[in-house]
Amino acid sequence: MLVYSICYAVSYGLARFGWYYASGGALLVAAGYLYYNDYHKSGNLVHLRGLFCAFWVGGQALACLKLSNLQSDWHFVTWLCFYLATAGFWLAYETVYRLLGENDRHGRRRQRRKSYVRSVFICIQVLTLVSVGAFLFEALRLGFVPLFVRGVPHAYSEFHISGVHYFTVSCVLVPSLAVLFFLEGGSRRPYRNVMVIVMAVISLAIPLLCVSRFQLVFSVLVACFTYGAYQRRMNPLILPALLVLLIPFYVILTVARSHDVTYLNGIFEMKNSRMPIFISQPYIYIANNYENFDCLVAALPRHTFGIRMLFPVWALTGLKFVFPYLISFPLYVTKTELTTVTLFYDAYYDFGVIGVLLLASMAGAAGAILVSRLNQMKNPIGYLLYGQFAVYMMLSFFTTWFSNPTTWFYLAVTGIMALYVSSGRR
Repeated sequence: MLVYSICYAVSYGLARFGWYYASGGALLVAAGYLYYNDYHKSGNLVHLRGLFCAFWVGGQALACLKLSNLQSDWHFVTWLCFYLATAGFWLAYETVYRLLGENDRHGRRRQRRKSYVRSVFICIQVLTLVSVGAFLFEALRLGFVPLFVRGVPHAYSEFHISGVHYFTVSCVLVPSLAVLFFLEGGSRRPYRNVMVIVMAVISLAIPLLCVSRFQLVFSVLVACFTYGAYQRRMNPLILPALLVLLIPFYVILTVARSHDVTYLNGIFEMKNSRMPIFISQPYIYIANNYENFDCLVAALPRHTFGIRMLFPVWALTGLKFVFPYLISFPLYVTKTELTTVTLFYDAYYDFGVIGVLLLASMAGAAGAILVSRLNQMKNPIGYLLYGQFAVYMMLSFFTTWFSNPTTWFYLAVTGIMALYVSSGRR
């Protein structure tokens, strides 16, 4: 933390003088150091604290470059919150991990006497059937499929029936289950292996039909991190290779959403108007989330004391329809089209600086528990849970994962499958 603290202080000072490139560079050094430090000690490429520090601090570094006219100098409270988010996570992780007394080296996977293949296979079947059924219901009820709609940039937002859509998007867990199925040894019956591949392809087709770039990327990332957690050793080129393979699908979905270059450049307001869209788009989708947090700090009149972060309760119980005021709070963003925010947006909305520190500390403690259990994990669904949490840490700059009802729906489904797989083995 000492190296990070020094780099952060340097970055803050440079930003105050308007030396934005140097400010961002100092934080990039910090992000790289924090990730390498955890990887070097553990040998785990998908180390949860390492991922969080690399992408949370690295995302802030990109935001410090100020390449868009949407960006401005941050308030001191914003800088303080971003620092406490990293420090709280890092220190809570370190404290809990030491209390658990675990060896930080990423050990070999223990061999199991009996495979969980049959139970995982049934989970894949059920989840695929439920997801496909929910998708068909939404398509028939709403009368359209987003991929085949032209000239409507937000068709996916309209493709949503409350309560049903959670089951539609649960397909994102199927590729990870397929990974676990084959890592457990697969089936002796070849047709079952083929069925699993077909169901994984179908589960990836649903985000394409929904024109959901996020669900597609999320599905692939969770599968990749699940594989890395299970195998203990993962080729560092796997993740970049998968992201490269996703590029054509990402472009296709961007076109299908009627988001052309002119439309996107008009939103992003890059200082260099000649910057290629494949650079400006990922940049703004990362950097502007930190700007949205700064907007919140500057404009929030009062805190909501837990109401924002309890949104999953209001949504999953239907209370949001009975008491609309529970969700009727404005979203403070730089531009109405750019609504993604950081992991800590709602924590600040509810409790200010203290909320950011508490959420970061709880996430760090949870990460320490998951990492410490890797060497003893027997139920393969545990690796799926680890994979999901790894994605939440990696994309900590993207959205408020833990006040998102879909996140808790995924976790609930994962928990149900874990109980079934465990009982099925016995």
